[in-house]
Amino acid sequence: MPLDPSKVDPRIRRTRQMLFQAFQSLLAEKAFDLISVQDITDRSTLNRATFYDHFTDKFALLEAMIGERFSTLIEARMAGSEGTCETSLRQLILAACDFLAEVSSGCQKHQRQFEPFVESQVKAILCEFLLEGLRSHQAKNPELKATMVSWAIAGAALQWSREKKTTADQLADAVLPTIHTALEAGA
Repeated sequence: MPLDPSKVDPRIRRTRQMLFQAFQSLLAEKAFDLISVQDITDRSTLNRATFYDHFTDKFALLEAMIGERFSTLIEARMAGSEGTCETSLRQLILAACDFLAEVSSGCQKHQRQFEPFVESQVKAILCEFLLEGLRSHQAKNPELKATMVSWAIAGAALQWSREKKTTADQLADAVLPTIHTALEAGA
């Protein structure tokens, strides 16, 4: 899970944001494989030692950036959904759609190469969020259910982001019955 921004020193948050912004602007210009840590530090005006104080490599930077952005989207969606599990599940689906649509709206040529990494991170973040909820409701087999549901949401949202044949709300309506079946199995 990404770091809780409220518990992180403001200087660390600022440095991480500078690295995220530099990395994102580089991703808009060239392929991930062609971006070096030196490119990132040059663009951010930070030195390499500072980069390595925060991240082991550019993959760790990408993971943290995805985690923070997706978690922020989830939190924003959940803020307006006080209430039922149904509402929370719908908001999770819509957050996944929002995030994957945002990612896919970038330069396709450069971002297609790390789509599997993005998908993996989305599944992991969804799984952690779902696991917390399932454990609080003392569900049987919470790990299995969280995994199945996170894969269902991520897969459906990814397919939706590629095709956009329906609205995100229509996708949520189509996916929710499957998710309910998975969550109720072996109640």
